[in-house]
Amino acid sequence: MRTEFGGTAMVLALCLLSLLLLSPVASEKCNPQDKKVLLRFKKELNNPYFLASWNPQTDCCDWYCVKCDIKTHRITALIMKSSVPDTNLSGHIPPSIGDLPYLENLEFHKLSRLTGPIQPTIAKLTKLKYLFIEYTGVSGPIPSFLGQLKNLQLLYLSANNLSGPIPSSLSQLPNLESLHLDRNKLTGPIPKSFGSFKKPGPNIDLSHNQLSGPIPTSLGQIDPESIDFSRNKLEGDASVLFGSKKRTRTLDLSRNLLSFDFSKVDFPKQSLIWLDVNHNKIYGKIPAALTKVENLQLFNVSYNELCGEIPGGGTGILQDKFDEYAYLHNKCLCGKPLSKCK
Repeated sequence: MRTEFGGTAMVLALCLLSLLLLSPVASEKCNPQDKKVLLRFKKELNNPYFLASWNPQTDCCDWYCVKCDIKTHRITALIMKSSVPDTNLSGHIPPSIGDLPYLENLEFHKLSRLTGPIQPTIAKLTKLKYLFIEYTGVSGPIPSFLGQLKNLQLLYLSANNLSGPIPSSLSQLPNLESLHLDRNKLTGPIPKSFGSFKKPGPNIDLSHNQLSGPIPTSLGQIDPESIDFSRNKLEGDASVLFGSKKRTRTLDLSRNLLSFDFSKVDFPKQSLIWLDVNHNKIYGKIPAALTKVENLQLFNVSYNELCGEIPGGGTGILQDKFDEYAYLHNKCLCGKPLSKCK
């Protein structure tokens, strides 16, 4: 009798232990403070169904949009991307985002109802390497405090409703590799301080804004692989962005008010693959040095004030690879693929 009772008790004890080990509390890896912050974050966004997987009874390292470090189990990434045109996620970026001290990657992508300013508490995320706020309704100025996030490598603030000037403090980011501020409503000049980026300097995309004034000569001190200043109101001389010793791959200055002598600039012969300067007030001749560029895939100088014969020779690309639409509406350009020179 005792043996039977003892055996039953042992089975019950093992069952109870198994239940405890399998319970969410016993098996959870997520840091409890991080989990508390995420639940507050969700509440501040009015508990959208977009975050339905954020169940207090489950491990937050398994939640949608969340990634944890495999060793410490601290939250290192919050990647909020919508795969549908509209979600019920709405409101401002919650201030609790600043209470995830180990966050390295923060992304808000295609969330049209996410509005308000760039949250000031993001300044507390000193470990942040990647910040993406793209295709949202976020508005207001680009905050200067972003220059304090010294570990930032990628800063993408594309396609929002951001306005006002570009803060000069961004040039204080020593590890920045790529800066995208395109498709906003930014105004004012390109900061002179951008010439003081740690060399070679980040790739820069400021296109589709309302920036004005001259391109700072200080930008000649950096050497990014890609520059896109297209569709702004920039004026004056852009020759500082050119040079035979640069490593430029893509340079897009199209649809501005730029005016400089094209015949006096030089080009990197091996790296350049994309050069677009259409719709400006650029004058002079097309330099013969362009015929020695080996891998040019796109070239457009249309709608400028260029004159003279389109150079042949070299790789032959200027006359043979690009059609007339690359040259139309200039002052007096001639030669293949346009009409013969008189």
